[in-house]
Amino acid sequence: MPAALEDPFYYLQNFHTLLDWISERYSDLLVAEERAFIDDFRALPRASQALLVRMVMRKGALFRASKLNYAEIGDTRQAAAPLVELGWVNAHPLLDLSQLFGLITLGEVDACFGKASGRKAERLEALLADHPEPRTFADWYPASVDCVYALGLMDICDRLRLMFFGNLYQDWSEFVLADLGIYQYEKVEIDASARGFRERTDLDYYLRLHHWRERFDAGEPLDELLPALPLEPHPNPWLDARRRKLLFQVGQHCERGALLEAALGLYGLCEYPGARVRRIRVLERLGAYADAFGLAQQACAAPESEEEDQHLVRILPRLRRKLGLPKAPPVESAPVRRIDLVLPQPPEPLSVEHAVLLHFHEEGAPVHYVENTLLNSLFGLLCWDAIFAALPGAFFHPFHNGPADLLSPDFHARRAPLFDACMAQLDNGEYQASISRTYAAKQGLLSPFVYWGNLDGELLEQALACLPAAQLKACFQRILADIKANRAGLPDLIQFWPEERRYRLIEVKGPGDRLQDNQLRWLEFCARHDIPVEVCYVQWADS
Repeated sequence: MPAALEDPFYYLQNFHTLLDWISERYSDLLVAEERAFIDDFRALPRASQALLVRMVMRKGALFRASKLNYAEIGDTRQAAAPLVELGWVNAHPLLDLSQLFGLITLGEVDACFGKASGRKAERLEALLADHPEPRTFADWYPASVDCVYALGLMDICDRLRLMFFGNLYQDWSEFVLADLGIYQYEKVEIDASARGFRERTDLDYYLRLHHWRERFDAGEPLDELLPALPLEPHPNPWLDARRRKLLFQVGQHCERGALLEAALGLYGLCEYPGARVRRIRVLERLGAYADAFGLAQQACAAPESEEEDQHLVRILPRLRRKLGLPKAPPVESAPVRRIDLVLPQPPEPLSVEHAVLLHFHEEGAPVHYVENTLLNSLFGLLCWDAIFAALPGAFFHPFHNGPADLLSPDFHARRAPLFDACMAQLDNGEYQASISRTYAAKQGLLSPFVYWGNLDGELLEQALACLPAAQLKACFQRILADIKANRAGLPDLIQFWPEERRYRLIEVKGPGDRLQDNQLRWLEFCARHDIPVEVCYVQWADS
């Protein structure tokens, strides 16, 4: 067991680490309630601190005392007493019938309400009408010597967790998973001033977006939600990116629900990747063909991405027809070699990709299933130092698997000299040794690009021997140009001829399958850069 977990109070130490980190970096952002909590928590007996942290780290806010048995804490009620005195825990909360049923067993339902047939959910449904008023646990279940605690601190603890992580999807388990070595993070020198939130209003704004999204996901009516949707840009670029993404997703929801005018307005406000082409499509659905064509022409003159350009190639001919305009010259695409195979139906669970792998694999020409993993991994290994550079706002706690601004528009620009130095190694021949060193030194550390489980030493050796530096550089530059879009869509298989120092990429399509848009873009890119790539279409012999 790791030394950090040998201490039975390891989770409490982790909580103190979080509080110390926040006190050091966010003291000016804390409100009086949060400062008081930190001070009062530190003054508690250790057993009371530990019990509170155990409750905070569990799901829900209601706990039976009998279920809070921890050897290192000892007597649960004694440890809970200071928490009750501070008002952080309620020892006599009112419970409605549904909450009660969430805490007791079916046998205890019989003890409270008399024996009856039926499952627990059926018993609850049958009893709801006769028991509308909430009661304490003792009133519901007088025969029990147990009690129920209600934790009333989750809002504060969630805000502290948000300050530390900069998000609400990471939680306390990160500490334990890191201590166990399940997750291993690159150690980045984090300045004492590094933090995700600059001002208290930033934190409040994040929570505002989060709560709006919770209400949206819960299915609240849009006419009640839309007036509270934050439409104005936020000065914090990171938070404004979250706002723009939310507006785009709500616009998609409106578009799917045929609320086209609302969708059009939201797409026009959010300036999110893909929003402009969605506006064009909505204008087309509204019959505003001239407006749609004008916006499409504007986009065509300066497309925001290859993906947008790809959509415009399909949209513009359709709009030209609807407006009675002459056809534009067809866009020529680079040819990609096609392979047609008829193979025996493989036994489950062998996939079509692995069936093709076995078909082409030879002793002197091995085939590997790599999909998006190989080229991304090679890029991540070559550019490791640039990706994990300790720039302001990139890292602000120890549990980042990559920089916080990875998908920001200025990610590359902020690190341009660092990436230039990495790419230069592809010109001077140093890249092979550099990638191999990083592969050995950083083995197992989390990265947004490196897939350790798919990259063994043999595959790495063959890739470095067979993939030309110029083609690697072209692929790496494409990934860097649009990380979100271009990390995916790469061909499924790679075959090497090590003695000849050559290779080919193979995209596999089973019966009825078709090429996705991001795959088409990668195939077009490969063809333009003389990267050997083929598309293999498979039919089963017994079909």
